[in-house]
Amino acid sequence: MSKEKKPSSNPNSNHSPFDKVRIKSLSQILRALGPGVITGAADDDPSGIATYSQVGAKFGLGLLWMTLFLLPTMIVIQEMCARIGLLSGNGLAALIKKKYSTKVVYPISSLLIIANTINIGADLGAMSASIRIIFPEVPFMVTAVLFSAFIIVAEIFIPYDRYVKVLKYLVLSLFAYVITAIIVGGNISKIFFTIIPTITFSSDYAVMFVAVIGTTISPYLLFWQTSEEAEEDVTKHRIKEIGEGKPKISPRDIMLMKEDIGIGMFFSQFIMWSIIITSAGSLYFAGVTDIQTADQAASSLEPLVQSFPNSGQIAKFIFAFGIIGTGLLAIPVLSASSAFALSDTFGWKEGLEKKFSQAKSFYSVIVASTLIGVWITFSQINPIHALILAAVINAVVTVPILFIVMRLANDKKILKDKINSRFSNIIGWFTFALMSVSVVVMFVSFLIWS
Repeated sequence: MSKEKKPSSNPNSNHSPFDKVRIKSLSQILRALGPGVITGAADDDPSGIATYSQVGAKFGLGLLWMTLFLLPTMIVIQEMCARIGLLSGNGLAALIKKKYSTKVVYPISSLLIIANTINIGADLGAMSASIRIIFPEVPFMVTAVLFSAFIIVAEIFIPYDRYVKVLKYLVLSLFAYVITAIIVGGNISKIFFTIIPTITFSSDYAVMFVAVIGTTISPYLLFWQTSEEAEEDVTKHRIKEIGEGKPKISPRDIMLMKEDIGIGMFFSQFIMWSIIITSAGSLYFAGVTDIQTADQAASSLEPLVQSFPNSGQIAKFIFAFGIIGTGLLAIPVLSASSAFALSDTFGWKEGLEKKFSQAKSFYSVIVASTLIGVWITFSQINPIHALILAAVINAVVTVPILFIVMRLANDKKILKDKINSRFSNIIGWFTFALMSVSVVVMFVSFLIWS
């Protein structure tokens, strides 16, 4: 019997105890992450930033508890959509059409596109206004046109695998809000004490509560997540086309998808937490409670933040940079989710991995929704009224979509043995009930105001 070879004790040996330890580069980490991280980052778009800034300005840390409250609901709902897309190889609208009828999918797709286009206009406006914060001499109209042109060209002409990398790198722009939260600072014990929910019985509190839920659980994210998982099936050669064939998915694929969703949704809520802390620590405690746009929140930081010399100006610029980065990330997601929904509805060729000549109708929706968003930016439409309208439509559309997602996620014909667990069903139906009540509260609030 041969003796077991002992490891060399020679200090000059070529082998190091750290040989097996591999430090991953940023590009390797981002490559390992999938659509879930992009979804989570897109959730914090400029209109969402405006909502979270309003929350911090109006109520201080009073609604900070919602970041933890909404985290499990976001993870469960987005995981359902990801699982449906991954295992079926279909987009959400296509499955709704197959399981129900065109009478169901037409109004849902139409309302989704209207809300998405309004959101695109509001986001372009916020990005252009933020550029003027950094470079005051740049005309508003020029930046809006340049941003929209860049987004359209990137979506159409950059190959899918490279474009997804661009979106993942844009995720890093959201760390701007972590930096501003650190600059503003705050009482750590008070921040963590707000984990305990505090509820105020007032119409303002009710509207903000609904607004936070509506901007956090948005229908375009559900459509985007489902279609992008199906598109991942195409790029990884599990199926030839979205909606054609049944992909073969391994347990490891499902595990990676769940990890991706968990990381993406945690990141989304962490950024929401940072924005509320920033606006609460500066605006609320200075008595500035009427913040209506993201760029207004950025501008208001300068005279209020005095952590160190020039800290206010630095915080303003970083906050504005974050708005631009999130807009560049969110607008493609908004326009693509509209394109996926319409393509599923009418049976068009779809997918960002395709060239324009292969999916003309799909890309035409992206171009049209972005250009209409530019028109909204230039028109005399009040951006706040536009966002309120988009929030109303999103809230109304989310309720039936959540109901349908719950039914699809429990359909054994589609998912076989990968249907919802009991935990997912409890959280999912609770979220559906919460959104339903939120819509009723929102409409009652509007009636009271009018």
